[in-house]
Amino acid sequence: MASFNRITIVGYLGKDPEIRYTPDGQAVCNFSVATSEKRKDRTGEAQDITTWFKITLWGRKAEVANQYLSKGKQVYIEGTLRQEEWTDRDGAKRTTLVVNASNFEFLAAKGDESAGGFQSQPAQDRKTAGQPDSDNVDAPSDSDIPF
Repeated sequence: MASFNRITIVGYLGKDPEIRYTPDGQAVCNFSVATSEKRKDRTGEAQDITTWFKITLWGRKAEVANQYLSKGKQVYIEGTLRQEEWTDRDGAKRTTLVVNASNFEFLAAKGDESAGGFQSQPAQDRKTAGQPDSDNVDAPSDSDIPF
């Protein structure tokens, strides 16, 4: 039987994105995203549960994210999820949820022009009926970004 690993997250950036480049010049952008949900504990009292994810974007999407995202902004992320184990300074075993993002979208509160409506999906995924097919699947140019 086949397996499937896909995650969709809508959350808020916990820190500004950090970009670096591989030796062959490919951009890699890392940042953290938090999601929150409310649950009732055993006593019936409401509790906020926050889950943190480390996000990695590659290529042009990494450069766009680094340029336009910042701490506190809401973002939509799609990608694959993996869990990494590591040992902290005190010797305790820790786990981290890491998402290798394939697509992302800026989300904005009403009146927040800084987030815009940019989508990182390839052009063929966004095309409408009657549009010609295109082999160009790169991220939009600066003139395509509405802000």
